[in-house]
Amino acid sequence: MEIVIARESGFCYGVKRALHLARETRRQENSTVYTWGELIHNPTVIQELEKEGIIPTENIDNLKEKTVVIRSHGVSPEIYNLLEKKAKKVIDATCPIVKKIQKLTSRLAQQNLELIIVGNPNHPEIKALLGTSGGRAVIIDKESQAQALPFSRRRAVLAQSTQDRELFSRIVALLVDKTQELRVYNTICRSTQIRQQSTSELASRVDVLFIIGGISSSNTNKLYEISKRIQPRTYFIEKAEQIRPEMLLGVKKIGISGGASTPPEAIQEAVAKIKNICQESGYEEITVQCPR
Repeated sequence: MEIVIARESGFCYGVKRALHLARETRRQENSTVYTWGELIHNPTVIQELEKEGIIPTENIDNLKEKTVVIRSHGVSPEIYNLLEKKAKKVIDATCPIVKKIQKLTSRLAQQNLELIIVGNPNHPEIKALLGTSGGRAVIIDKESQAQALPFSRRRAVLAQSTQDRELFSRIVALLVDKTQELRVYNTICRSTQIRQQSTSELASRVDVLFIIGGISSSNTNKLYEISKRIQPRTYFIEKAEQIRPEMLLGVKKIGISGGASTPPEAIQEAVAKIKNICQESGYEEITVQCPR
């Protein structure tokens, strides 16, 4: 029995940075610190932060004379200004890559063109980007929406930082035929692209693949969708305890991939759970191949 862990599984730089800023702020304040919304999309980590006195909120009245940390997904200029007026102190933990996309969106919105953003309209990153565009951006997340767009003389298209690169490519291809001048900005972060590629490669060479992460995590959901297209026996789990013996029936090689907000401990716990199930089933030799 072999367990293979995908490259780049676990916390990305932006998540690590946000967690460090939140915890360091809590240490310095020595009192309750709030985050505007969930700092990252992982329920286990959010529960740990709450125990440490770092509390998510989207109630502006909670922030009077308090310190607030802006979530890793960023906020719109309107929300940022509101936080600065209400809170005692604002700490910006927006992922630097998302911050760059916000600046790009703001710049493009001031030009005489149609701005398309490929992303989930309900995701906080996209809501923030819509705000930085001054409400001018058109948000799409399906090929059918791109097909329905009319011909345009000038367009720019960019992506949510955690977007599925294959979907983004297909939508760009559709826009080429509907636009005289199309500017394409591949704003999918490098870490996301590596995760998607390594998960795709792993899905093609294992018998079953577990995607570990928060159910509301955009990048983790994309990993699941990518893997499921290749390996039908793909499971999306938040915790190791969700792995059941029947999921491992008849398999010799097991893959594990984690989202950008998945703590390393969750991956280690999944490995331990799989080992335990396999040992109870009579497997004596179990190897674990970790990413380099």
